[in-house]
Amino acid sequence: MRKKVLTGAGAVIAALGIYFYAGHADQNKSTEAVKPVSNSAQVNQAQDIKQMVHDYSARTITSQSASITSTQLIVDSGSSTEATYDLPDNEFFLSVAPYVEKTHPCATHSLTGCQGEMANQEFDVLIEDADGKEVMNRAVKSQPNGFIDLWLPRDQKYKITITHDGKQAKSEISTFESDDTCLTTMQLG
Repeated sequence: MRKKVLTGAGAVIAALGIYFYAGHADQNKSTEAVKPVSNSAQVNQAQDIKQMVHDYSARTITSQSASITSTQLIVDSGSSTEATYDLPDNEFFLSVAPYVEKTHPCATHSLTGCQGEMANQEFDVLIEDADGKEVMNRAVKSQPNGFIDLWLPRDQKYKITITHDGKQAKSEISTFESDDTCLTTMQLG
């Protein structure tokens, strides 16, 4: 009998806590919507997610699995729950693994599982939009996983050219929600 009373009291306390928290959270949401600070908070959150993606690619942090879709970073640390993080609304993540001899098929990039042939190599990367305007033209070093991670404006079509040691690969890419986040078909020749 005493356990039932304590359990019932615990349920009431938990319910009151949720009620007060929910009311307080709703109040904060309406206040934050008015403050211009929320925009900088979104920028900081996007930078944090991009840093987390970089750290997985660089293998400075690990997890049982971490994959990235066109809209979310999904991390499974081995516990019963996985964490999901929304990617920036205006940027699309694409990971490219140029290769000479070996590649693997891939659509959704696994930050903890995909391994490209050319780790820690220097590449010249040229990306042009549909109008021929340069979006990127610079030397880039691939990550320890052999991939070049790119953050590009969403909902666009691009031409990408990758050059390494006199060999070159070209491809057309796009950054729409239905597009893949892993490109493993750029064979240097």
